[in-house]
Amino acid sequence: MIQAQSLTKFYGEHPAIRDLTFEARKGEILGFLGPNGAGKTTTMRILTGYMPPSRGRAQVAGFDVVEDSMEVRRRVGYLPETVPLYPELSVVEYLSFIGSLRRVASLDDRIDAVLEEVHLVERADSYIGNLSKGLRQRVGLAQALLHQPEVLILDEPTIGLDPAQIIEVRKLIQGLRSDRTVLLSTHILSEAQQICDRVVIINKGAIVAEDTPAHLQSQLAGAERLVVRVADGDAELRRRLQAVQGVVGVQDGPSGEIEISSSPGRDVRALVARTVVEAGHDLLELRAVGVSLEEIFLQLTADETAGSDGG
Repeated sequence: MIQAQSLTKFYGEHPAIRDLTFEARKGEILGFLGPNGAGKTTTMRILTGYMPPSRGRAQVAGFDVVEDSMEVRRRVGYLPETVPLYPELSVVEYLSFIGSLRRVASLDDRIDAVLEEVHLVERADSYIGNLSKGLRQRVGLAQALLHQPEVLILDEPTIGLDPAQIIEVRKLIQGLRSDRTVLLSTHILSEAQQICDRVVIINKGAIVAEDTPAHLQSQLAGAERLVVRVADGDAELRRRLQAVQGVVGVQDGPSGEIEISSSPGRDVRALVARTVVEAGHDLLELRAVGVSLEEIFLQLTADETAGSDGG
């Protein structure tokens, strides 16, 4: 479990993060979402004991990241954005080296188990320098899992991967949630929407939204949206639709469709359908359009300026 309270970090006089308060529970994947430079990497460095906060507190697996830094490190598996790998070592040699540094008990057995977990058994003796980026990312996950951490912190785990590799790594991450807490930073909206139970959206070092992807879509979307397709729609029909109670906007969509915005929580489908028919038009299609997490993200971070931490 991760608990952060009023977490703040200054670089000189610049606040990279400001008063971050959030938690990640056991058995869930929490997405830490924000543009590049928003403060994601800074937060993860604090949570892994890499650097102290300027103020505020954070606990990981019940231990304070400042007062009990070594205990935190024993319980955290960390995959940084740039994985520290040694290309001249084989996968097994690298994991043996990392395991000896961490004093992992029954190391050979743990290496076998983690290679199975990340689907690298067949590449165990391959030199890391000869692996694709997707396979190297799996090696990074293997080292993060080697000591059986209670908390797994992943910083942009799919960055730079091709679409097939991204799908593979996402599946691996989803399989890691059962007995641990997973905190995953990303600026890829589809990633957060597909694999995270909850998301924290950070902008300019501050949290601007926190909820499940589905709730964020329903609560932060603003107007609900409908797409209407009719035979021979005209300006008069659009005027009538604009007058429907609860409708706040009507505009032309692609391929002759009509896009209708309504007040949040207002279901105007029946009224819209009745209006189309009463106006003498054939209703060919009427469907609700969900507002994507990407649209919410862009709305909340529209004026984002680059930060200093690159994360």
